[in-house]
Amino acid sequence: MAGSVSNLSLQPVRRSIQAVTVLERRVVVVVYAGAMALDITGPIEVFDTANRLLDPSGVPYRIDFVSADAPLVRMSSGVVVEASPLEAGHGPIDTLLVPGGWSLHEALGDRELVSWIGGAAARSRRIASVCGGSFLLAEAGLLDGRRATTHWAYSEAMACRYPHVTVDAEPIFVWDGPYVTSAGVSTGIDMALALVEADHGSALALETARFLVLFLKRHGGQSQYSAVLDAQLADHPPIRAAQEWILGNLDHPLPVAEIARQANMSLRNFARVFRREVGTTPGQYVERTRIARARELLETTDLTIGQIAGRCGFTATETFFRSFGRTLGLTPKEYRHRFQIISPSGLIDRHHEGERSPA
Repeated sequence: MAGSVSNLSLQPVRRSIQAVTVLERRVVVVVYAGAMALDITGPIEVFDTANRLLDPSGVPYRIDFVSADAPLVRMSSGVVVEASPLEAGHGPIDTLLVPGGWSLHEALGDRELVSWIGGAAARSRRIASVCGGSFLLAEAGLLDGRRATTHWAYSEAMACRYPHVTVDAEPIFVWDGPYVTSAGVSTGIDMALALVEADHGSALALETARFLVLFLKRHGGQSQYSAVLDAQLADHPPIRAAQEWILGNLDHPLPVAEIARQANMSLRNFARVFRREVGTTPGQYVERTRIARARELLETTDLTIGQIAGRCGFTATETFFRSFGRTLGLTPKEYRHRFQIISPSGLIDRHHEGERSPA
């Protein structure tokens, strides 16, 4: 019944594949007891949906599950995955996918598993990991001399354990040669969409994201720390009050002296306590909050770049461009294009002719 409903729901979008007669892209997923289910199901649902939306002339994905704990492997959430023994993963592999999980410590101590991953990587066109799965790649020696990411909470531990790996805790996924490492849990979906885009083009990747009702298709350079995380408020009441005042007045100039006055503190004491409580200076926090608001408006509205700059308190568009580029490495227009804005009226996939980057 579920399969019938799925096929019916897909028919209005594009004809699904009924019989595969072309070469397949073999995706081998390494499963182990205690892995996180979403690390696995997120990416494979992307690949499966892409298959169903793929033009019949395209090359579809075939997903195989292998495990040293075969045939039935229990995830940390209790979900059970049926898998074949590791030896079933012999032969060429298009994409090797390694998940993370709460049992990662035990998995790292499984020398058979780590050795198998190293050997399978040599037979793979590309190797991808989700969350703590990057630890397993690093344990196998595959990431030495490369840049990689993992969940932000474990980035320091990874950098200490594997000093020959350049660990970048900021992006949601990192692509270095044939290795693609993604950050925490849901970012495996973003990574899988990027793989679909690399294989089949941006149109299919976007259509897949839309069909899965994803809010947007995030670029790998986007920070793990979302606008919501960036806006977390301090516990200290005066500093919290200052932060709330900043959030409510982003479209105005915000000199630090005025912010300190709102906290009813001297300028010197306010700057010291603010840095202690928030982890950054008041000026840096204001800029970061302006950029977070700008990202939200770029993703969700039709406002022009100039209008967004004004609403976020930038006195000149050129200043906005410099600050945005320094923070995210993209221009506002590039960010808007890559994140395929969603607005109340639906998906927006157009450019504003009047927007121009300053020289």
